[in-house]
Amino acid sequence: MKSYVAKPEDIERKWWLVDARGKVLGRLASRVARILGGKHKPIFTPHVDTGDHVVVVNASEIKITGNKLKQKVYKRYSGYPGGLKEKKMEEVMDSKPEKVFISAVKGMLPRNRLGSQMLTRLRVYRSSSHRQQAQHLEKLEL
Repeated sequence: MKSYVAKPEDIERKWWLVDARGKVLGRLASRVARILGGKHKPIFTPHVDTGDHVVVVNASEIKITGNKLKQKVYKRYSGYPGGLKEKKMEEVMDSKPEKVFISAVKGMLPRNRLGSQMLTRLRVYRSSSHRQQAQHLEKLEL
């Protein structure tokens, strides 16, 4: 019996719509990461990108558990002395809730070129309006 290895021409990508309203951030992010990686498909192959596209709406209404809003800090560094910028999760959720969700999903994907490629198929919107109507999205219940 031979192992099946997916080839790029065999992959059929679907478009999924996920409503984040009232969902817990980490649980939703792990399920979205699984779909982006293609682990939900029977043709999953670790070294081939077999994942689907995911559109997440209502990112501003996602649920954050515990004290993360006050305690979790997002850092970025410019590379220059004094260039370390820090923001609490509460500030980031007020200004750009999409970044919080993308950051959570990015942490659950492989840390290589394949993971970067998977992340490009994630689209996150703060409200229920989005620009992917032409893709005939399938609603994904999580």
